[in-house]
Amino acid sequence: MDTRVAGRSLGLNPFSLLVRDAGWFGVVAIILLIGLVGGTLLVLLTASPAAVLSTQLADPYLYRVVGFTVWQASLSTLLSVFLAIPTARAFARRDQFPGRGALLRLMGLPIVTPVIVAVLGIVAVYGESGLLNRYLEPIGLSWRGHFYGLTGILLAHVFFNLPLSIRMLLPAWERIPGENWRLAAQLGMTAGQRFRQVEWPALVGVLPGTISVVFLLCFTSFAVVLVLGGGPRATTIEVAIYQALRFDFEPGLAAWLALGQLGICLILVVALHRWLRAPPVSRGLKTGQLRALGFDSANQRWFDGILLTAVCGFVALPLAAVIWLGLNGPLARVLSDSALWSAAGRSALISTMATTLALALALGLTLSARRLSTRHRQRTADGMLLAGSMTLAVPPMVIGSGLFLLLLPLGLTFDIATALIAIVNATLILPYLVRTIGPALMNSGARYQRLCLQLGMSGWQRFRLIDWPLLRKPLGFAVALAATLSFGDMGVAALFDTTGMLTLPVMLYHQLGAYRFNEAAVTALVLIVLCALVFIVVEHLVGQWRS
Repeated sequence: MDTRVAGRSLGLNPFSLLVRDAGWFGVVAIILLIGLVGGTLLVLLTASPAAVLSTQLADPYLYRVVGFTVWQASLSTLLSVFLAIPTARAFARRDQFPGRGALLRLMGLPIVTPVIVAVLGIVAVYGESGLLNRYLEPIGLSWRGHFYGLTGILLAHVFFNLPLSIRMLLPAWERIPGENWRLAAQLGMTAGQRFRQVEWPALVGVLPGTISVVFLLCFTSFAVVLVLGGGPRATTIEVAIYQALRFDFEPGLAAWLALGQLGICLILVVALHRWLRAPPVSRGLKTGQLRALGFDSANQRWFDGILLTAVCGFVALPLAAVIWLGLNGPLARVLSDSALWSAAGRSALISTMATTLALALALGLTLSARRLSTRHRQRTADGMLLAGSMTLAVPPMVIGSGLFLLLLPLGLTFDIATALIAIVNATLILPYLVRTIGPALMNSGARYQRLCLQLGMSGWQRFRLIDWPLLRKPLGFAVALAATLSFGDMGVAALFDTTGMLTLPVMLYHQLGAYRFNEAAVTALVLIVLCALVFIVVEHLVGQWRS
């Protein structure tokens, strides 16, 4: 009998039935998430009077901010995905050259690199006074344009999102069955025909999702625009919210901007969810490595080699520059500064609190979803997992601004800044954990549910003996990634910034703003090293821990 029918026969209301089937842990997690997001929206609606909106609608500044946000996100997405297509294709065609695995791992470094560190490296290499211009100047190829503004923002966004796009598009080629390539060879297809008839059908299945992810990341970019923006003409919605709260003291404007950004992000997330759930093109067919089958030529090898070298150099040079500048900076003076280690300790505290909270919420949601699935309530289980990803639709700056406006009249905004930053960061990293833990636990439930019922195994005993061996390695990676992202995040920390409450990324931002580039280089090096240590230590501790 369906559990819902049985519940109604026992006189249980829908909430009691949900608690019985899902467990308190997941229900509490749902309530906390809804309370946080809903409370944020309520505060923003309360702080956004219609009079402010009517005034702002007549202000050209609002239209410039919204227009530039959409414009830079569109251009960044176009450049990132356009360059990623031939690069992912080259990686797929060159599947056996030495160092391929290392280059693919290099493509993952920008994801875990703190944004402010990468921006420093980009300026050091590609800026008007950067290393690239110094080497090109003797041959008359140096570039002396306006770097701060749209140019710098686009360059930074391509640095972060080109590798992500490559990693998202590469499986499209790896899913193409070998039979398709053999058929193309038998029919004597040209390169253009092979792309249209064989490669494009596989690519089109993942392209909309990739475009949506990259656009969402560029649309909600904060640190990049804050550092590289060129004044009012190069300001995005997130930066405008920050300026309205921190400098202009216009909470009504900040609230309307936050609501507008939320609406756009909700539309994108709904579309993204639909596209990412699209079935793979080669479903049900055995897939393998992409084979040339006589299509390979010397020109193609040269083109792929040059392209891969250029893209990998584009990604590696800023990171290498930061390390080089840091090692050649005033190491002793900066490392002996107690403020540096105080900021590092605060970053570590925020990362620990945020990761712990996000992990608790993720486990509650995923365990409850599995329990609902085993009780034939699959739709409710899917909704439970989807709730863990709903914070993708609510940018951290929107939640941060809501909490800022809520606590500002009470005078507690900066007193409990550490806890507030940790809460917002937890919502930022929660989707990573849910999308990692969820499939592993659902698979465990499908495979071992009957065995656990026969043995009378449940609760902690089942989790320790059945779930943990399957979960610890993917969970180790997910927790390490979440902790690293939280450790190096600057977005919301800048909103609650005070002199005595600096995090390490915010400290680096202040050093760059004060033109203390030598000190900033050392601070960036320390931040890179600590992020690497956090990732390695957390992944090892969680992934290798045996219950």
